[in-house]
Amino acid sequence: MSGPLGEECGCDCTQALEQLYLFLDSEIDNATCEEIQAHVDSCSACLSAYDLERLVKALVSRSCSERAPEPLRERVLMSIRQVQVRIELQD
Repeated sequence: MSGPLGEECGCDCTQALEQLYLFLDSEIDNATCEEIQAHVDSCSACLSAYDLERLVKALVSRSCSERAPEPLRERVLMSIRQVQVRIELQD
């Protein structure tokens, strides 16, 4: 990469990168998705950012798929309930 994002393709990468997480999570409309996909396909700097974020998202997703041991889950749930009771008593 020779310079700031977008310099090598003459594109405005700011908008594409600002919406990258929404794009990865399919949380934007189809027209915007198509625009971002077209931009990423034509801009190597944004493609690199996209690939990196997609990889991180996949790794986090795999890492978060394990279930906590039952004793830990019970302690966490008990702590949440205690906090809820305290909040309700304060109100």
